Amino acid sequence: MKLIKKEGKLVVAPLGDLPEIRSPYSRDILLFNTNIAGTVYIDDIEEIVESFMEDEEFSFFREINNIHDEKAIVVKNKHDKKVGYIPKADNIIFARLLDAGKLLFGRLKEHEVKGRWHKINIDIYLRDN
Repeated sequence: MKLIKKEGKLVVAPLGDLPEIRSPYSRDILLFNTNIAGTVYIDDIEEIVESFMEDEEFSFFREINNIHDEKAIVVKNKHDKKVGYIPKADNIIFARLLDAGKLLFGRLKEHEVKGRWHKINIDIYLRDN
């Protein structure tokens, strides 16, 4: 196991291309459904959504120095590209869970284009180990 600093926090670095080893009793618990906010402000959003796969998983990271939202949670795709944010109206409990070291992630439910806006609907899960 190797620890690295990412986004101001210590996280476990992946060890090469090894598959994720999960506990035999781990499970993913569905917590919530929401749309990713701020997609219109992502410069390369068209390129990012082209790479989406069915059941695409998204990682969540706290953005500590966000002047608009002290509980901001950045949503990134599997290529570590920023897709947007968990909406401010929905993020307080998820921010507390992330701050407590819980593993949360999103899974693509639906993607729809409405003008310049990419409506990316995700389910939010807690990985319980």
